[in-house]
Amino acid sequence: MTEAEGFEEHRRYLGAVAYRMLGSLADAEDMVQEAWLRWSAVDQSTVDSPRAYLTTVITRLCYDFLGSARSRREAYYGEWLPEPLVDEAPTPHDRAELGEEISLAMMAVLERLSPAERAAFVLHDVFGVEFPQIAVTLDRSDAAVRQLASRARKQVKDQSPGKPVDRAAHRKAVEAFAAAVSKGDIIGLMKVLAPDVAWHSDGGGIVTASVRPILGANNVGRLIVGLVEKYFTPGTTIALVEVNGEPGLVLYYPDGSAGAVLALCVQDGLINESYIVVNPEKLGHVRHAAE
Repeated sequence: MTEAEGFEEHRRYLGAVAYRMLGSLADAEDMVQEAWLRWSAVDQSTVDSPRAYLTTVITRLCYDFLGSARSRREAYYGEWLPEPLVDEAPTPHDRAELGEEISLAMMAVLERLSPAERAAFVLHDVFGVEFPQIAVTLDRSDAAVRQLASRARKQVKDQSPGKPVDRAAHRKAVEAFAAAVSKGDIIGLMKVLAPDVAWHSDGGGIVTASVRPILGANNVGRLIVGLVEKYFTPGTTIALVEVNGEPGLVLYYPDGSAGAVLALCVQDGLINESYIVVNPEKLGHVRHAAE
């Protein structure tokens, strides 16, 4: 097996680790390319486990990158949301290779962790990497890495919008939301929005979006109706898709480009948290299925 073939065998896995570490497909791909350069520069015959070796390489690259990325994201205009994965529903084989799926809501929570906490959580809880290997990767003791993962796990649990719900119930609420939005039906929206719903949006200063979260069903409902009246031109459609492995929505313009991706969290049949990405720099990979 050539060095290129050996690397390609693990490319998707490395991209999955990098995306969950960074929340950006473009940055993840950059890290994978850098990992390839590191891999091609070593004598592969000295590497006992290519997957373990490459896991260490990609994690350290992402760990270092997060240090500089954090300052840029703190200066970002409005809320910084992770780049969504659309129509990426994992198969059982994918889960074995690419780790457990992480919803966009959880990805947003991971942004609040330190780089070390995020690495420990992603490697252990998502990809099942053993703590001794993570300790070597992060150059910390086994006990310290376990503590990092435990602390990260608690933050994720405390800050997540709610427990996972039945997929059919999730889909039903998303479909009801889409139907109400497509009609500009404020009454229909109020029936599917939780009283304390939060609306998070990311326009990156390029497209108009709320700088801070919008809270409460009345405020969110009025906001959505106003956005529909302003942006829902003839030929615009809403499609039910998979967003980070969960039922979500994409707003498509007549030319097939994506205007927005919506990830919706559901509790007790109502939408209690919504994450809307409208920054075109984060939507370039999302195209209409008919294309």
